[in-house]
Amino acid sequence: MPSVRNPNGPSKNRLIAKKAALRKLRQRESAQGKMEKIHKITRDDQNRGARVGLLPNSGPKKALGKKAQRKLEKKMGYAIRRKMEKEGLSKMEVEKVEEMMGIGKTKKTEKTETEEVEMDFS
Repeated sequence: MPSVRNPNGPSKNRLIAKKAALRKLRQRESAQGKMEKIHKITRDDQNRGARVGLLPNSGPKKALGKKAQRKLEKKMGYAIRRKMEKEGLSKMEVEKVEEMMGIGKTKKTEKTETEEVEMDFS
């Protein structure tokens, strides 16, 4: 009696499609691992829309707006000031350090009038 294939099993095309899907899944997981190792993008961040060069749209690592950044810089400046005063640094030294770091109150620079230089064409 000739051997006949079981009709209840998956077809040849279905088996090929299944293997292709598994191959694609393995390739995607491998790329995910490379993202975490090389680019330091976690799976959670990637689910939130993070890609190479892009921050996630939500969560703790999302990009801050300009207003939130200013508020955070102010808070950091106050914290540094408190820390330095606790260590015993004078107010002048604290202001110098803040000025160097670009934190704290920014003073408007006065515009100096340009002096006209007379040229001697002799």
